[in-house]
Amino acid sequence: MKSYDIAVIGGDGTGPEVVHEAVKVLDAAANKFGLKLNYTKYDLGGERYLRTGEILPDSVLEELRKFPAILLGAIGHPSVKPGILEKGILLRARFELEQYINLRPVKLYDERFCPLKDKKPQDIDFVVVRENNEGLYTGAGGFVFKGTANEVALQESVNTRRGVERCLRFAFEFARKRNKEKKLTLCGKTNVLTFAFDLWERAFNEVGEKDFKDIKRDYAHVDATTMWFVKNPEWFDVIVTDNMFGDIITDLGAMLQGGMGIAAGGNVNPQGTSMFEPIGGSAPKYTGQGVINPLAAICAGQMMLDFLGETEAARTIETTVIKIVREKIKSLAAGKMGYTTSQVGDLVAEAL
Repeated sequence: MKSYDIAVIGGDGTGPEVVHEAVKVLDAAANKFGLKLNYTKYDLGGERYLRTGEILPDSVLEELRKFPAILLGAIGHPSVKPGILEKGILLRARFELEQYINLRPVKLYDERFCPLKDKKPQDIDFVVVRENNEGLYTGAGGFVFKGTANEVALQESVNTRRGVERCLRFAFEFARKRNKEKKLTLCGKTNVLTFAFDLWERAFNEVGEKDFKDIKRDYAHVDATTMWFVKNPEWFDVIVTDNMFGDIITDLGAMLQGGMGIAAGGNVNPQGTSMFEPIGGSAPKYTGQGVINPLAAICAGQMMLDFLGETEAARTIETTVIKIVREKIKSLAAGKMGYTTSQVGDLVAEAL
């Protein structure tokens, strides 16, 4: 029996609720496919910070390095100033564990939940590969004359050939493995960001020409990408982009697939510890009400199994979620599903 050690961080708000349902479904899949999942829970988030002043202790980070995967609920507490937990937990984990890929499938399961007219599941099925360790998120920059009339704020985008190329190679390989249209679109802004995206575009073409001639290369400015997401989402197969643009366009992608209640993502280190999460945030106003949609967390668990190499188990979870969404769920929005949070988890687990 294959055995996997998984770190579990429920986090803040509704995070622990949706993680509970994800674990419920993972256990059902493990039972079906003869797997053993060993969970270790970590108390990280706003409550711990308010209680102890600790965000992500070095000792905990070192422990997390020993796990192949982390399942995360959500980070963000209404009593903690924005940025403290996000930088101290999410960004620190992504950077120090070298989770240099943010992987975001954008897949419509049921046309009822798509805000676009006449778009069906076959029209919205693409993946965004976002560089996750560089760009504007490194924290490079600072203030001059802060708090005065002459204040200057600098926020620098850091792009290295190493960081850009390893992201591009992952995206090319993903497009090849996905084997749909075998097309990779670079999303950038070469006409304005003439330093950063000069590097991205040159590396994109050099790597593609040298090692991935079977993959069709395409380019789109980020503003055009957002327009085409709405007008012609069927044009896309795999998209690769930098940290900031990826952060923005994946939220638009989440709306195309039905909202944050169904959107899952992975922070991937292909050779190390990766972290999987629903992307909707902690939604503190719904905490404890049993109304939050756990499907994004369940799909994050599915992505985690796929990363661990349990492809059949992952595929079965996804097809089960699709079945439940199409046959049972009234809405993907919190409080409107027609079921409680735990009942949705039960539906998926029992259908497995």
